[in-house]
Amino acid sequence: MRFKDISSKEIVNINEGERLGILGQTDLEINAKTGQIEAFIIPTYKWFGLKKEGETTKIHWSEVKKIGEDMIMVEMKNDKF
Repeated sequence: MRFKDISSKEIVNINEGERLGILGQTDLEINAKTGQIEAFIIPTYKWFGLKKEGETTKIHWSEVKKIGEDMIMVEMKNDKF
């Protein structure tokens, strides 16, 4: 699967039923040797989505449970840094 195929999908935490963000607005952690995505790093926004706050949420690729037509469903541990 290519990044362009998943870039506009919403990321949803199935444990909380919470929308975490849109993949196109996240950073990616990529393995330099294999080129595979290892994690999504989602920034926290304030001021109606105009300003990034310091805290981010990291979703490891192993936490991705299903990639559907409109969303990516993840089952995540509470992993903030």
